Amino acid sequence: MTGGGLGGRAVSDPVGLVTDLVAAAEPRLAAEQVRMVVTAVAGGRAKSRRLASALAERPAVLADGRSPAPRAVGDLLVALRKAGAQAVSPPCCAQCGKPLRSFQRRGQDWFCSACGQQRAAKCAACGSTRPVSSRDRAGQPRCARCPDTDGRDPVTVIHGIITGLDPDVSQDTVAAAVRRAAPRPAYQRQLARALEERPALLTGEGYLAPLRAIPRLIELLHAAGVAGIVRPECPGCHRVVRIDKPLGGARVCRTCIARSRIEQCGRCGACREPVTRDDQGRPLCANCFITDPANQETCIGCGRRRRVERRTADGPLCSRCPALPVLTCSTCGETTPCGISRMTGLPWCPACQHRQAACSACGCHAPVASGTLAGPLCASCTAPAPWTDCPSCSDPGHPRPGRCARCLVSRRLDELMGPASRALPPGLRALRHQIAAAEHPGTAMRWLTKPVIAPVLSDLAAGRMPLTHQAFDELPGTQALAHLRQTLVAVGALPERDEEMIRLEAFLAALLDSQQDTERRRLLHRYLIWHLIRRLRSRNNGSPATPPAVPHDPAAGPRRHRVP
Repeated sequence: MTGGGLGGRAVSDPVGLVTDLVAAAEPRLAAEQVRMVVTAVAGGRAKSRRLASALAERPAVLADGRSPAPRAVGDLLVALRKAGAQAVSPPCCAQCGKPLRSFQRRGQDWFCSACGQQRAAKCAACGSTRPVSSRDRAGQPRCARCPDTDGRDPVTVIHGIITGLDPDVSQDTVAAAVRRAAPRPAYQRQLARALEERPALLTGEGYLAPLRAIPRLIELLHAAGVAGIVRPECPGCHRVVRIDKPLGGARVCRTCIARSRIEQCGRCGACREPVTRDDQGRPLCANCFITDPANQETCIGCGRRRRVERRTADGPLCSRCPALPVLTCSTCGETTPCGISRMTGLPWCPACQHRQAACSACGCHAPVASGTLAGPLCASCTAPAPWTDCPSCSDPGHPRPGRCARCLVSRRLDELMGPASRALPPGLRALRHQIAAAEHPGTAMRWLTKPVIAPVLSDLAAGRMPLTHQAFDELPGTQALAHLRQTLVAVGALPERDEEMIRLEAFLAALLDSQQDTERRRLLHRYLIWHLIRRLRSRNNGSPATPPAVPHDPAAGPRRHRVP
């Protein structure tokens, strides 16, 4: 393999490249064990690429443990030694060559605790040449014996400054805010000096803070309800937001920092803040960075190579895949977060997705596609899943096989009417086929979940309700049931009848029964029945008032007819 090939793989498959390099140098560790160690150390995309590039450029570091090298390489050497590696060298001190179990860094070099001490300089207080422990307020070096302290407690000093704004503030409140903003005592002393020199930092001039901890302290004091504390506004956009980024001698918000860094993207030409640069040093915007095929990874949920939306302990997930549900893996039997196999439609864990073994059917050594640990099966010997005939779920671009709208409709029909192999009357079998093949499966799914439809379909399929117009007449007169009756007529499950005429006659009968005056009811009866109905039948000349039923999409909703 050429160096150029290694460099290309360091971008497209950094974890795989590092695993192969380590496995070639360390025969005592299994490939899966090496991959687990590399995955734990490599972290995100940028760190894993740095690690792979460094090892591809100088793989001898695995044997000699010598720097210069990125910190990730040293962390990998330490982790491999802890995992039991013998051929891989531990990190070695760049100065004395001592093998290290932990190390200090200075640039790209590793040092032991003795060699990694800070460089010696002349102490500004005692004049001795010793390792620099701290620096005084003038920036001069101080040794550990001569810290720049005035004997005062910095928390007490800061509390005294704040009591000038709010006399009722307690020292405990100030102490808690100071310790959160500046945990180290040396930094607390710097904080007290800065506030002593410029108390106005607490009353609106916080954007001029020389220390990053001052805006944080102001936020904490303001949240604690200390009176007189004024949150500073950003000098760039004049918003009262978090400001901790230095720009032009002041501290500004993240938005103003982004605006100050705007460059023209070297790929799409848009003027945005660059997130990285390509091999030629040209800026790249975030959109071009995340859509670059080299920056996409294989999603552990759907198996597609897509942009990483979020990372989990098991691997990356794309934007269309939610967090993996905890299921029982069909291969190893472990209850763990699992994806859905495109080959079988069954859950399998990320570990089994990378498992290889000898197929129990054909004997070839290949990735395990189905079966169990005792009887693994390769892809060629795995029976196809029942959803492979679905045009959506058999598409490699579909994120979750067996979960498209049409497959969900089929599953709902199985729940209501039994499996497709169940013996049903020809009319109900035609109804099932019409619903399963609906042009709009999403609408069909919503229709099947209606409370008045589900029990009727179940009763019809189980034989608890006769498939007759009289049985439907006893049900509530809802639009959904009227549409179901209309669909049954269209597929031939029910005989055609003049529904509009029957509905009109039922309405007129109810209207007549509601009349209390006998003479008025008799007059209306003669007009409605012997005049209007007779005239309607005469105009239709024996034809029904309801148009003939034509099979159509059962999810499209009932068609509305008008009596002529």
